[in-house]
Amino acid sequence: MEIRPIFTVLALLLATGALADAYTWTDAEGVVHYSDRPHPGATLVELGDSKTARPRPTSRTRATNSTDDAAAPPATVGYDTLEIASPAAEETLWNIEASLNVTVAISPALRAGHQVRVYFDGEPRMVAGTSFQLQEVYRGVHNLQVEVIDESGKLLKRSRPSRFYVQQNTVR
Repeated sequence: MEIRPIFTVLALLLATGALADAYTWTDAEGVVHYSDRPHPGATLVELGDSKTARPRPTSRTRATNSTDDAAAPPATVGYDTLEIASPAAEETLWNIEASLNVTVAISPALRAGHQVRVYFDGEPRMVAGTSFQLQEVYRGVHNLQVEVIDESGKLLKRSRPSRFYVQQNTVR
């Protein structure tokens, strides 16, 4: 008897047992978190047979008769995705002549009154829209991070930091 099919069946059985519950919650700064462990105020995400997951309604929508929930202000709708699409993380750019084109991927689209703030090497700059150009980007290692802020300046969502490299040919 060949042992390979036995290991295959065993691996499939272990993989189905590895599926666990998933939880999601939004913190006070509007950042959405996901975990395999429960968190106070977290919502259980139902993982179906398909490859799409649909979160269960939050406790606020289920318990509408609660006095605590009735007194609470309505939650603001956040952003699902905020990331730097270009330049890509760990990308090396050549001869950009000190001008860096940046593209931010955001979902849903940037809402009216909300702004994008970019941190270039730790220095904050307000930019217009989700595609913009940064000047005075010289050779070396650089870091980018973007945030979405509302009209009052409250942070709604922050991207992960992204590092990239700029190389410049030397002409002698």
